Amino acid sequence: MPHATQPSTFRRLADRLLWLLPARLRTDIPVVPVVRLTGVIGVSTPLRPGLMLSTLARSLERAFGVRNARAVALIVNSPGGSPAQSHLIHRRIRDLAAEKKIPVLAFIEDVGASGGYMLACAADEIICDPYSLVGSIGVVGGSFGFPKLMDKLGIERRLYTSGERKAMLDPFLPEKPEDVKRYKAIQKDIHEQFIALVRERRGDRLKGADKLLFSGEFWTAPKAIELGLADALGDLRTTLRARYGEKVRTPLISAERGLLGRKQPGVTLNALLDRPGLTDEALSTLEARAIWGRYGF
Repeated sequence: MPHATQPSTFRRLADRLLWLLPARLRTDIPVVPVVRLTGVIGVSTPLRPGLMLSTLARSLERAFGVRNARAVALIVNSPGGSPAQSHLIHRRIRDLAAEKKIPVLAFIEDVGASGGYMLACAADEIICDPYSLVGSIGVVGGSFGFPKLMDKLGIERRLYTSGERKAMLDPFLPEKPEDVKRYKAIQKDIHEQFIALVRERRGDRLKGADKLLFSGEFWTAPKAIELGLADALGDLRTTLRARYGEKVRTPLISAERGLLGRKQPGVTLNALLDRPGLTDEALSTLEARAIWGRYGF
């Protein structure tokens, strides 16, 4: 009989010892690591690393590698940007979720639009603030044209290419209808792939007509939920506590820091001394502001 009570004695002792361990080492406290996906996607300079797979890969791997994680939470606040970088990040999240068999929850803050919505679609559920802007499933591109200004200033454009399409949509040359047609065909191809991704991830939850859903329009969260583009209203803290208990831990998984305390990758001394680099920084900031500006931010 003493042998029969031994396991329960050890169990009680183990339960008591758990309280002596730091919270991060305890297996009885649920953990949901959090990764922030904030900013314009693909717009990057030495001084301002953008939202790109290269800057996020390590954080994502660390988040999905957290021991005893019940889920991984993504905080999405992005107006979009590069389609390729959006898809690369989306694909890495889905690959890690399948590998680790961990559910993913996306929490949209101000904006989850265009490429930002593609990031949110990497989650199994999309949860929004009532004031979040969601959608913009489309493709946009643009540039400036300066041929008239060049004529006025008496500047001659000299351009040498090999390949008749190499100088397509050059801003210093008059716009050609055939170039615009080719560019729109590329946009259409990207748009169709985006639509296929949303259909794959959202499935039967989509409720609106294709002409509306995939028009490039965006909506506030309640309408997005009605259309099946999102699942519920809520915030990270309240939602995770309701699902996993008041003691749930939500560690923020950010980029690792180097010896000097800065996040990797980051600015170098050469970048600070490089005047053209500072010009690129200013231009990238203007580009990012223009993308945010589409949504009133």
